[in-house]
Amino acid sequence: MAADAVEPIDIIVPFWGDPQLLFDTVESVFAQTDPSWRLTVIDDCYPDESVPAHFAAIDDPRVTYVRNEHNLGITENYREAIRRAESEHLVILGCDDLLHPTYLEVIRSTVRAVPDADVIQPGAQVIDEHGTVVRPLVDRVKTGLLAPRRRGDGAIAVLRGEAMATSLIRGDWLYWPSLAFRTETLRRIDFREGLPIIQDLALLMDIAFDGGVLAYNPKLVFSYRRHGASASQKTLLDGRRFRDERAYYRTARQLAAAKGWSRTANTARVRVMSRLHGLAELPGVIRHGTSAGIQSTLAHIFAL
Repeated sequence: MAADAVEPIDIIVPFWGDPQLLFDTVESVFAQTDPSWRLTVIDDCYPDESVPAHFAAIDDPRVTYVRNEHNLGITENYREAIRRAESEHLVILGCDDLLHPTYLEVIRSTVRAVPDADVIQPGAQVIDEHGTVVRPLVDRVKTGLLAPRRRGDGAIAVLRGEAMATSLIRGDWLYWPSLAFRTETLRRIDFREGLPIIQDLALLMDIAFDGGVLAYNPKLVFSYRRHGASASQKTLLDGRRFRDERAYYRTARQLAAAKGWSRTANTARVRVMSRLHGLAELPGVIRHGTSAGIQSTLAHIFAL
């Protein structure tokens, strides 16, 4: 690479889902004002022939399409994404989310401002399955109550170690597919086993426990798609989401106590926002969930 060349940022899309939404995601990468990117789509054996045909027709050396030999599942496909990364920074982009044209510009400016950042969260909005901007209660809480306060308009908030862990265990206000990571960090800190629904929070907490740095740049450059048929919504209704979340909060409390991080440990013990989330979801779980889902939600709200 020439001395004045800009290293491409790896954008890797683990794919399983609606092909048209994937194609829209890819178009949002092509629309970047910063052309220095490398896109890899990892097809986890989705049964639709239109997907390989679509990528076969793309003539751009920055784009790679690969299809796994067999279905790996969510966590293993994320690990495959990390293995394939070549650049210093990596985005594991959701296959139904959208980058705004200046996404990479904002990521690069944040890297310049906070060069030791392990994780970068840019400004994100929520869209539904039709692409309409929506503001569900959970997302109003994320932006209004949980996201860190900043000094001045457009300022970047920086959280390190214990402050990062305490902020995230109070309530996970990040949007996983919008994050840019230092690749070396993801190679050093692996996903925890047995937590497929909240593996993102567990990994981010492990980065914090390792002394990691989170930079939050509020400039809006990402659309996160939230829809009722998501895997996360289904696991709320059958009880798995809150069961796994309670188990992880116990783990986080133990890890924080071992490091002497009393604020983090106490926040994990009380888990106020997590309980309120359960309370907010309870009416829907009662109407549409299983008996196991109802029991898990009630336990999540009231159990110590």
